[in-house]
Amino acid sequence: MIATKTVQSFIGGKFRDSRADKTQPIPNPATGETIASLPYSTRDEINEAIAAAKKAFPGWSETPVPERAQVMFRFKALFDTHIDELSAIVTQENGKTLDESRGEVKRAIEVIDFACGAPTLMMGQNLDQIAKGIDEELTRFPVGVVAGITPFNFPNMVPMWMIPVAIVTGNTFVLKPSQLTPLSAMRIAELLQEAGLPEGVFNVVHGANDAVNQLLTHPDVAGVSFVGSATVAAYIYATAAANGKRVQALGGAKNHILVMDDADLELSAPHVISSAFGNAGQRCLAGSVAVGVGKIGDALVRELANDAAKLKVGPGTDPKTTLGPVIRGERKAKLIEYIDGAQTEGAQLVSDGRSVELKDGFFLGPTIFDRVTPNMKIWKEELFGPVLSVMRASDIDEALNLLNA
Repeated sequence: MIATKTVQSFIGGKFRDSRADKTQPIPNPATGETIASLPYSTRDEINEAIAAAKKAFPGWSETPVPERAQVMFRFKALFDTHIDELSAIVTQENGKTLDESRGEVKRAIEVIDFACGAPTLMMGQNLDQIAKGIDEELTRFPVGVVAGITPFNFPNMVPMWMIPVAIVTGNTFVLKPSQLTPLSAMRIAELLQEAGLPEGVFNVVHGANDAVNQLLTHPDVAGVSFVGSATVAAYIYATAAANGKRVQALGGAKNHILVMDDADLELSAPHVISSAFGNAGQRCLAGSVAVGVGKIGDALVRELANDAAKLKVGPGTDPKTTLGPVIRGERKAKLIEYIDGAQTEGAQLVSDGRSVELKDGFFLGPTIFDRVTPNMKIWKEELFGPVLSVMRASDIDEALNLLNA
């Protein structure tokens, strides 16, 4: 585990205490107890991280691809060795169950596995005589310094969507993890260093909006990858593109699950529950809306309510827990505001997660609404919490229209 109570940055191959005045506490969502203090990186520190990445780029990009892949092989072996520790860090700072954290780290390892194939994956193409006297050749080159801006809900996996692939292809990297869950990023930095990654190739800075804007507008950052809310993704894309950067920005979603009237509810309802309430509903692929097609609606709601009642709400470190806390008390309060508003708008409350009685932490039990309609706020917005909406459709055409509205 991370030894220090104050989270450091990682710049130019060195772990550094920040010179920042602004700090924020990092609580364990299951207890509310402060587990670390996070200083926000100063403008100078972020500039230093970008400068370190820029300085490292020529040497790293000219390192033979098989040698870069060897770093990834060592990195992957370290992830395998430390999977239990990495999972425990995710549970401590995010709150999800240990099983969910372990699944997340396994997905991260799969990306490192993929990156190990760079000597084959990076091969170019050529074709002689595409026109008289003209041959064509395609060669893949790294772009330079790239920045990654990642969310709180998968503090290990989502950075791994970016870091191994960017680095093995010869780029250098500056990571700005979520200010809510910075501990996984620091352990990743330690393991990359242990794997033999040269100084400056990977860097970590911390902060919120100001740090993001600095990365998006800095002239030495060539590309940006982002995962987060749809609103922020649109801003990231527009700002980075306006500053001439390559950018990929992945936003949220409002995912619907259609349950047809001939479905076996004993088989299908548990999967709806798993999709809606896994990771406490804090994932962009959560199935947050179930649409009962035809006459199955009443039976579907009964089955969902029965299965939701079987979920055990509690700290992720308890092996019996199947639904952990949400990330912060403010998020819990916002979700309760959504629940209150849905009742006011006429949705029928079937399962009320507000009644969960746990002394500490930011817990909200599984909440299910029936008779949700497209004019309601809980349907229009991504709630990012353990709230499932049930809608009714007379046939599949009406259901598909709901999905595409």
